[in-house]
Amino acid sequence: MTPFATDPAAILQRLLRCPSVTPTEGGALGELAAMVEPLGFAIQRPTFREPGTPDVENLLATRGTSGPHLCFAGHTDVVPPGAEADWRHPPFSGAVEAGEMFGRGAVDMKGGIACFVAAVARLADRGALPEGCISLLITGDEEGPAINGTVKLLAFAEAAGERFDACLVGEPTNPQSLGDMIKIGRRGSLSGRLALAGTQGHVAYPHLADNPARRLAAVLDALHHPPLDEGSEAFQPSNLEVTSVDTGNAATNVIAARIDVAFNIRFNDRWTPETLRAELVRRIEAALGGKPYEIVWREPVSDVFVTAGGPLTAALSAAVEAVTGRRPALSTSGGTSDARFIKNHCPVVEFGLVGATMHMANERVALSDLETLTAIYETFIARWFAAQS
Repeated sequence: MTPFATDPAAILQRLLRCPSVTPTEGGALGELAAMVEPLGFAIQRPTFREPGTPDVENLLATRGTSGPHLCFAGHTDVVPPGAEADWRHPPFSGAVEAGEMFGRGAVDMKGGIACFVAAVARLADRGALPEGCISLLITGDEEGPAINGTVKLLAFAEAAGERFDACLVGEPTNPQSLGDMIKIGRRGSLSGRLALAGTQGHVAYPHLADNPARRLAAVLDALHHPPLDEGSEAFQPSNLEVTSVDTGNAATNVIAARIDVAFNIRFNDRWTPETLRAELVRRIEAALGGKPYEIVWREPVSDVFVTAGGPLTAALSAAVEAVTGRRPALSTSGGTSDARFIKNHCPVVEFGLVGATMHMANERVALSDLETLTAIYETFIARWFAAQS
């Protein structure tokens, strides 16, 4: 075993020093492989490709060949750090100040990976690793287009004969303090671009033109009112947000022939992608009254899902409470994650660090939180495997 394997801070520091801005591997997967191989993990490092997208390196590490199979999923790729001048310490230094470690990916989500590896190492150090299989499913494409990452890595694992019984994703799920929240599901995500068509002309002669911008207010009102729904038992209300309005017209004396409206909907389990598309089209056509339009739906669509209560949620909730003394909320709030792909293969939940600084300059994690999360993961692993016997 490597001498630092049981120390999550030492593991995280090594990972943070790898500039793995998506889709660049940056050495992070190599470091991770070197850490877990001495723990008995068999390593596979497939690179996936698709025309028009960057090649992406991934990692599948598996310990054990039979028995209950627990998967830990995550990503080592990170978003760009932005201007280094905005950081108190270089973003790929892993510097420590006042009990906090700084670096891009500290909480999203190299910190979660470091804690899980340390938890496995501590169990192994005590001879307490349960009988069964543990896998690490780590991609370099979560912060990117998510085409050559988890989806293909899951298929790769399945083709190799791996069957996961449950999966924990180490995304930063806690809003303020460790123990706040477990994510048991996610809303779906549907994006589109609506084009309202008109006739170009001179602003001084509007009767010779047809300004599509005049219809924009009615369309936007129809998209937002009435609300799509009031929420459901497991989810908050569905929400549509306009993200861009553009005529492509820089002239102030020209009526544009077209106006484009981009939007995204985060939807709950009252909708399917098909029923949601149909409802939006109905509202748009009612607002336009026969005027021409075009709508293009972006792919892929992220499906809504929720993981029903069972051994996975129970073991994780109990572990969080045992270590922190707090019963975590079971939530479906927030954006999407790679759990949306994993749920097609096995039950999946998410729990990781406090996400307050993710994607920000001076992203950082308290060293004490690394220790606490490692203890939670260690307790969770033991409890989940015990529940399988």
